[in-house]
Amino acid sequence: MAKETIEQIEKRLLLIEDEADPYLSALEKDERKGVHVLIDKWRKQTEKARILTEKFHEMSTYERKHRAEGFQLIAGMDEVGRGPLAGPVVAAAVILPEDFFLAGIDDSKKLTEKKREEYNEIIRSQALAISISMIQAPEIDAINIYEATKKAMKAAIAGLTPKPDFILIDAMKLEIPFASESIVKGDAKSISIAAASIVAKVARDSLMKGLAKTFPQYGFEQNMGYGTKEHIKAVHTFGITPYHRKSFAPIKDLIVSV
Repeated sequence: MAKETIEQIEKRLLLIEDEADPYLSALEKDERKGVHVLIDKWRKQTEKARILTEKFHEMSTYERKHRAEGFQLIAGMDEVGRGPLAGPVVAAAVILPEDFFLAGIDDSKKLTEKKREEYNEIIRSQALAISISMIQAPEIDAINIYEATKKAMKAAIAGLTPKPDFILIDAMKLEIPFASESIVKGDAKSISIAAASIVAKVARDSLMKGLAKTFPQYGFEQNMGYGTKEHIKAVHTFGITPYHRKSFAPIKDLIVSV
C-alpha cells in the first residue's frame, strides 16, 4: 500500500484531537522529516487550543456563578473611547447564550484588529441581544467624560431586547434597575464583558475610519482619535473638527475651528 502524501497526512491531522490516537502513533514511525514537522505543528496547535479553552472556562466563572443563582439572561457591559481627543465614547451591552464558546475571546485591547473583526462577526451572529450607544464630543464637553460614559452604558442597557436579568459591568458602578456586579478589569475576566468590549471597539473604530474619509489630515483611521504626535500636529496645523472634544487638553487650549 502506498504511503500517504504529506498533504494527505496534514488533512487527516486536522481531524485528530487526542494525543493517544493510534493514527498519531503510526505517524511517529514514519521516517520522513516532513511528517515529523507536521506532528510537531499538530502538538503546538493542540496545546495552544487547550490553553485557550482553559482560559475561556476561567473567563466564564462569573457567568456560571450567576446562572447557578438563577439568572439566565446575563449581559456584559463595557465601553471604549474615554481617553481620545476626538470621537464618541461608545458603550456596548451583549447577552450571550449559555452554550456560547469562542476560544481566544479576550479584552479587545489584547486582540489584533483582524481578530477583533473576526470575533465581532461571531459574537453578532450568536448573541441573544446586542445594544450599542454613542455619546458624541459636544455632549462629552457638556457633561464631562465620566457622566457621558455612564449615560452611554445606561442607554446600551436600555436598548437590549430581550431585557437582561443580570449585568456584569467592567469597573464602573451604575445605578440601574437590574441586579449587577462590577468587575475591575472585567474585560479580561468575563466572556460577556469581553464580548461587549470587542463589539464596542469595532463599532467605534468603524466610525473613526468613516470620519477619516471626511477629515483625512488627522489620521483618524490610524489613531482612532487618540492624541498621537501626528494627530496633535494636525490640530495645530488645521484646527479642530466638530468631532474634537473641546474640554480635553490640548484641544481646549487650541479652540480654532477648521
